Amino acid sequence: MEQLNEPSPEQIYEQKIYRQMGLTDEEFDKVIEILGRKPNYTETGIFSVMWSEHCSYKNSKVVLKRFPTTGPHVLQGPGEGAGIVDIGDHQAVVFKMESHNHPSAIEPYQGAATGVGGIIRDVFSMGARPIALLNSLRFGELDNPKTKFTFENVVAGIAGYGNCMGIPTVGGEIYFDSSYEGNPLVNAMCVGLINHDEIQKGEAKGIGNPVIYVGASTGRDGIHGATFASEELSENSESKRPAVQVGDPFMEKLLLEATLELIASGHVVGIQDMGAAGLTSSSSEMASKAGNGIELNLDLVPQRERGMSAYEMMLSESQERMLVVSKKGKEAEVKKIFDKWGLHSAVIGRVTDDNQLRLLHKSEVVAEIPVDKLAEDAPVYCKPSKVAPYYEQYSSLDPTATIKEPNDYNSIILKLMASPTIASKEWVYQQYDYMVRTNTAVIPGSDAAVIAIRGTRKALAMTTDCNGRYVYLDPYTGGAIAVAEAARNVVCSGAEPLAITDNLNFGSPEKPEIFWQLEKAADGISGACRQLNTPVIGGNVSLYNETNGEAIFPTPTIGMVGLIKDVDHITTQEFKKEGDIIFLAGETKTEIGGSEYQKAMTGKTEGRPPQIDLELERNIQVFTLKAIQEGLVQSAHDTAEGGLAVALAESCIGGNLGAEIHLTDELRTDFCLFSESQSRIILSIATENKDKVIDMAKHMQVPFKKIGIVKGNELSIEHKGKIVISQRITTLEKAWKNAIPEIMRAGRIKKLNIQEISTNLP
Repeated sequence: MEQLNEPSPEQIYEQKIYRQMGLTDEEFDKVIEILGRKPNYTETGIFSVMWSEHCSYKNSKVVLKRFPTTGPHVLQGPGEGAGIVDIGDHQAVVFKMESHNHPSAIEPYQGAATGVGGIIRDVFSMGARPIALLNSLRFGELDNPKTKFTFENVVAGIAGYGNCMGIPTVGGEIYFDSSYEGNPLVNAMCVGLINHDEIQKGEAKGIGNPVIYVGASTGRDGIHGATFASEELSENSESKRPAVQVGDPFMEKLLLEATLELIASGHVVGIQDMGAAGLTSSSSEMASKAGNGIELNLDLVPQRERGMSAYEMMLSESQERMLVVSKKGKEAEVKKIFDKWGLHSAVIGRVTDDNQLRLLHKSEVVAEIPVDKLAEDAPVYCKPSKVAPYYEQYSSLDPTATIKEPNDYNSIILKLMASPTIASKEWVYQQYDYMVRTNTAVIPGSDAAVIAIRGTRKALAMTTDCNGRYVYLDPYTGGAIAVAEAARNVVCSGAEPLAITDNLNFGSPEKPEIFWQLEKAADGISGACRQLNTPVIGGNVSLYNETNGEAIFPTPTIGMVGLIKDVDHITTQEFKKEGDIIFLAGETKTEIGGSEYQKAMTGKTEGRPPQIDLELERNIQVFTLKAIQEGLVQSAHDTAEGGLAVALAESCIGGNLGAEIHLTDELRTDFCLFSESQSRIILSIATENKDKVIDMAKHMQVPFKKIGIVKGNELSIEHKGKIVISQRITTLEKAWKNAIPEIMRAGRIKKLNIQEISTNLP
């Protein structure tokens, strides 16, 4: 059962070759126990990828069980390619988010592009047509040349794939912090639409049914990609470049259309994307979910490289491939559909009743493994958990004491507006085709993107959110805030939050303080989801995000979708009309820890982050949505990074209108302006509606006060009777809009000058 030029089972055991594949001694002993013999090279590789953290969640499964995953509108929770939520009228929304962090660190363009391709396949394999893409990105400080290179190429990879697919990239978020210097985060989210009767699952049902390989040919790219994603990055990671897949969006577009046509034909029993661990994961997971086995003849697998071994074919992560189980006797019809779209399809096996994954190659059985042991019975670990030392150190630290009250707030607001994390991301989204298919109702730049649903008066609001600094300083609170902010953004767009998908990006779970971060963040997410009625319907865990032993800020990104019941309710953040009254729902407190202001003034992230009262958060969201649905709100914008002053500036810039603001909070001026207290929403209300909204807020016991009026072409903020900020909107816009282009241009100019000098040398 062994291949030529591959180590024998005895050599694998004696030389501990399995360790190079990511298996521990204890895990390898368990493999021997399962098989009743020592595994060969192919079997060892199969176990190593299926038991990797990336595929099995062996270090995080105990934590994931804490999430609420059901609800009255949930049609499909975790366990399939993507989650599904009912939106009425026999329609449903399908969405999921996944990471491609390690590949993007090594090969930014292809790493990001194939991340987009993979999440698209997860959605259309459910039978849904993808209607929108979002992303959540983290990079080091932008003035670092390596960060610029990574940032530029990740954005290009996202744009290159999504634009070619004809799916609009409509929203997302980007943070810059030195914590992500060597390990960027690239989380991609896809949203699709489906009718209830079109939902497809990845199950290998029906004994004797044919197993059909469709899509691109198999090559040697991406081999052991799942294992690569389950280890820390180091100086040796560059040598793992072959583990990064190469994408072909044009092939994927054909695969999308062919797959949806195939599902509509009724010939399909089950279908699954060949994602992480490729043919191995798709075949074993489909068989296990159905309670069956699967037999594959690898000689029949379409291959683009000569002499591929069984090990290479099973572990390849070549892109744009799907595994289909069709009804017996319908093979010709399936082939006809894929031929029409110019795609490979080949019957490579059959569904069996023996619960085994059996592989044939060159007329020999080269692997035979119980499918449940691969897909369901991977080792599950509950790692030691220990409160991080820094957390205890910060408990007695007062971050406000480290900041001297400034004299010039005009310069500070400009500095914050030009911070790459706060600054306009137009440099990024202008590279995306966010209007393709013409359903985009709110383009990138507002609190949430909005996609109209054709043939109805409904729309979907969608966003991605997480502040890693908050999670680092207090994982429980930071996790809860990530969910609350996502819901707040969706509500500010006029939508009722439906559910979330998450992407849990953390360092190594082998370190007790990192596992503690993961546990506490999951508890915070769970608490917020229960309070806000937004169950977790799917997601991804990305651990080992470390570079040479240094972990990223814990970043449990939240992707959320909400339902706008009538397109008349669509609301955006910019001020609409001079004379409208500006109100603030919520309260401002002295909460500077983890803020953009703290970073700008001290260069540090320390102390405690803003706290959150989830009951108050829910009340403010319910109040805001009710006011919007009753037609009483002109604009709505949540206060986030940079605090109240930055949020006001953003609303002014968007509407090209000024504002006169009068604040009376008994706080230090800088804390009043730049505190990042949670559960705050800026609303602009037409004069004739102000009394109704005030009465509604009083009735619903929501803190609500008038803070100003939309007026002129300047942002003027008065605190305790003194004008502390007076800036023309054009000046604020210039600082905000030009920040990222100028930083990126500076890098290009420097590069150009070097080229010019070398060209002119004698």
